[in-house]
Amino acid sequence: MAEQSAHLSHLEHLGDATKFSPQIHALIPKCDLLENFSPAEVRLLAHFMDVYQAPAGTEVIHEGDGGDFMMMLIEGRVEVHKRDRWSTPQLIAVVEAGKTLGEMSMIDGEPRFATCIAAEPTVLAVPERENLARIIVEQLMLGAKILMELVLMLSQRLRSTSARLLQLMDDQSHRATILL
Repeated sequence: MAEQSAHLSHLEHLGDATKFSPQIHALIPKCDLLENFSPAEVRLLAHFMDVYQAPAGTEVIHEGDGGDFMMMLIEGRVEVHKRDRWSTPQLIAVVEAGKTLGEMSMIDGEPRFATCIAAEPTVLAVPERENLARIIVEQLMLGAKILMELVLMLSQRLRSTSARLLQLMDDQSHRATILL
């Protein structure tokens, strides 16, 4: 919890997520992670999360930092920036309410892949790795469901990224052929 607090200390802590259960449940149609969750499961999951508020322009995740938590946007939008080879931040995505950030670092403990900045006032539900482990021990079925949804979500993102990479490689090959 101390590491999470250090990484999130610049955000306004709004308390545990239980009072936000209705807003989180309303995100189910937009949230890959929660798409198969019942209202009761969302309420249970909320007991294991905290909620933070970030004003527009606030960095909520910093590329290269450690982190053992992920974020689910309840309200707002977040821009995702990745530094290129010249260390210039490049906008790679805009994430809307219902989407998640930081799953990879929460799972593998590796440094953050990108910097995430609130594009507008944003409310974030934050589960951390320690609480995910508690869910698995205390609420086995919910824990298994969360892990399965995370695996599916990350698998879909990997497939999408691989398809984009192949398209870029094909485009590059096509350009090289035209130049010859």
